Formats: sequence, C-alpha cells, structure tokens
Amino acid sequence: MTGCAVGPDFQRPAPPAVKAYTAEPLPARPPSTDAQKFVEGRDIPAQWWTLFHSPALNQLVERALKANPNLQVAQATLRQAQENVYAAEGTLFPSVNANGSVTREKTNGAQNGQRFPGSLFTLYNASVSVSYGIDLFGIARRSLESVEAQQEFERFQLEGAYLTLTSNVVTTAVQEASLRAQIAATREIIDAEAQQFDMMQKQYSVGAISQSSVLAQQTALAQTRATLPQLEKQLAQIRNQLGELAGYFPSENDTAAFDLEMLQLPQELPVSLPSKLVEQRPDIRAAESQLHAASAKIGVATASMFPQLTLSANAGSVANSAGNLFSSGTGIWSVGAGLLQPIFRGGTLLHQRRAAVDAYDAAAAQYRSVVLSAFKDVANVLDALESDNRIFQAQTAAAQSATESLDITRKQYQIGAASYLALLNAQRDYQQTRIALAQAQATRYADTAALFQALGGGWWNRDDGSVPAEHQTSGVANNE
Repeated sequence: MTGCAVGPDFQRPAPPAVKAYTAEPLPARPPSTDAQKFVEGRDIPAQWWTLFHSPALNQLVERALKANPNLQVAQATLRQAQENVYAAEGTLFPSVNANGSVTREKTNGAQNGQRFPGSLFTLYNASVSVSYGIDLFGIARRSLESVEAQQEFERFQLEGAYLTLTSNVVTTAVQEASLRAQIAATREIIDAEAQQFDMMQKQYSVGAISQSSVLAQQTALAQTRATLPQLEKQLAQIRNQLGELAGYFPSENDTAAFDLEMLQLPQELPVSLPSKLVEQRPDIRAAESQLHAASAKIGVATASMFPQLTLSANAGSVANSAGNLFSSGTGIWSVGAGLLQPIFRGGTLLHQRRAAVDAYDAAAAQYRSVVLSAFKDVANVLDALESDNRIFQAQTAAAQSATESLDITRKQYQIGAASYLALLNAQRDYQQTRIALAQAQATRYADTAALFQALGGGWWNRDDGSVPAEHQTSGVANNE
C-alpha cells in the first residue's frame, strides 16, 4: 500500500566540466624559492588555521567556536530543523487517539412523536480511534523529503557559519598584527625624526643651517606623529572586533595581542581539484539543498491532484454508568474508508504545480550562480596570492633600499654633502616603505586564510560529529 511517489526524483547536479580555476596554469616554484607553493589535488585539513603555527591563534579560534552567538544561532536553527523532520515523519504512521466523554441528557416524548414523559440519564463513552492516510501518490513522502532537504540546508548553513567565523578570527588577528607592525614602524620613524630634529636645532643654534630647514623637519615630525592616533584607533576597533568574535565584551577582552612574529606563513598551499569544489563549499551544498526542496515541492503539488485515501476505525463502549463501561453489550465499533478526488478547483491545483516548477527553475538558476561565484572566489584568491608574492618581494627590496638610502643621506647631510630636501625625501621614502612592507606581509597571511575559506575549509575532515551526512539523492528526472 506504499503506492508511488509522483513528481521528479531529485538528482544532484553534475560538477562543472572545468579542469582549472584560472585561465593561466598555477606557477611552478623552484625548490629553493621562499614563495608559497600551490599543491594541486591536496586535501585541506579541518583545523586549517593551525598551519599558521600560532598557539594563541589556535586558542582564540577554539574560544570563538564555543562562545560566538552567531554560531550558536546556526546550531539552534539546525536542531529546530531536525525536530521538524521528526515531526514530519509522524505523518507516515497511523494516528491513534483515545476518546472519553460523559453526557447528562434529558429527553421527552415529543422529540420522538410520542406521548410519554421525558427521561433523564447520563451516558459514558470511552473509545479508541485509528486513522491512516494511505500515501498512494506520495504527498506525505514528498513533504517529508522537502523538510529533510530544509534540514540539510540548515546543516550546511551551520558549516558556512563555522567557516566564516574561523576565517574572520584569523583575518582579524592578522589585521591586528599588521596594525601593530605599522604602529611599531611609525614609532621608530618618530624617534628617528625626533633625533634628527634635535640635531638640527643644535645646528641652527650655531648658525650651521637655516631656520626654514628646522621648521620643515618639525613639520615632517608632526605629520608623522599625526598618523599614529589613527593607527591606534584602528587597533582598538580591531581588538574589540576580535573580542566580539570570541564572545567577549569589550571591557572583558583578554585575548592575546597578535603581531606578525607570532604567525608563520604556510609555504605549501593545498588547492582542491575543481571537480571537488561543489562538494566542499558549504554555500554550494546549501544551494543544492534548496534545489532538492524545490524538487520535492513539485511532487507535493502533483500528488495533490490525485486521489487521497483515508482508512479509519473506532472501537469503544457506551454505558449509562461509569462502572458499566466495557461490560457485555456496551461495545460499539465502526470501520470506514474515505476517498477524496479533486474534480474542480478553478485551476488552483494546476497553477500551484506550475508555480512549484517555476520555483525549481529559480532554485536551479540560483545554484548555478552560487557555483560560478565560488569558482570566481577561488580564482581571485589564487591570483591575489601570486600578486602578493611579487608585491612582498618588491616591498622587501624597496624597504632595504630605503633604509640604506636614509642612512647614507643622513651621513651626507651631517657633513654638508646633501641638502635637507634630500634628507626629507629619504625619510618619507623610508616611512612609506616600512608601512607598505608591513601591509604586504599581512596581506599574504590574510589571502592565505581566504584561500582556505574559498576552498571550503576542510569541514569534511572534521571528526567532532558535526559533519553533514552525504545524501546520495540528487537533478530532476521526471517519473510522474
């Protein structure tokens, strides 16, 4: 009596038939180079942030996973979806109800067309009723399938929240480290410029240089000092953001202070195969679950157009006193069947089914959009990492040159072989290259974290019980 389930059976969309993320092949690195190397086909570890080899960062991520409210919202929403599945499963079973009633009644002969006095009595009724809707065309099973797909959606939403949280913690910690490096560089520059200003004041006092040179150095020193409060403000805001991610109030934030020396840049970066990305990205799997739910709703709308059969039975006892219930001669029972076949609904059912098909088409287009966006994310990060390497190498060379140039110009200025303008330009170049080098170094860390996020974060390798089950259901193939 299980019948057949009308409507399409869902089939998972096939992965895109592409073999690379970028138009150009990933660069091959010589064994001796310090640049990061891409390892195609290597799997991603579940705790990918441990590749930065920072105990403080590992501790902060674990704290955030336990205390972040947004992650707790996603966990509670998943539990709600699971309970909805359990509730929907109940529709596949018979409904059994126990009934009991007591009625005090008075009748008279006129009600029956007779001439005798009425009577006063009490009726006691106790019975058990059973009702079972035969799922001939799968309306209950397709409804359950839709609810299960929604549960799957919430499961991957949780994985997405998990990945977003860990990525945000890592990148925010990197931002803090970058700001601390910029602040340290700025303070070193201020100290150097202040020493230069003191020396120039002494030179001016003995008439060795003009007042305009002293004033220009004073202006340069003030301008450099003016950049420090802005960096310190950004650092305070980043610290508050990091505390929020970890579930701390600003006044209670005791997270470690991060600097770039606490982090190690992973030298080998795993790059999953393109055919695996659709299985690894939580947002793609969530879009797939929505597509599955839309497919099941087509079946629900289709089954609503077919007959619906219900079986029912009732057995019990009726007596005029509670003590006589279930005694001989008081038993009652009934057995019945009901058939409902929609004949005319003004086109409602037909248009509801068409609307369900249109909703599936929209979900399919949304799925393709998410897949395209995912591949774009990976390509962007791979390109960014390659650019980061070149920028970092260039900024390192620039910083070394600026340092040497400043040292030489200072010595030349002290003996009168260089003008103050040359010294001022050397100071500005040094300041800009120091700040730019710190930013370039932090960008490499941040984009490395972005690569792990773009590739899915390795949730499938986690063994904490929260890994989504693989559902081998899948695209729409009509079998109505």
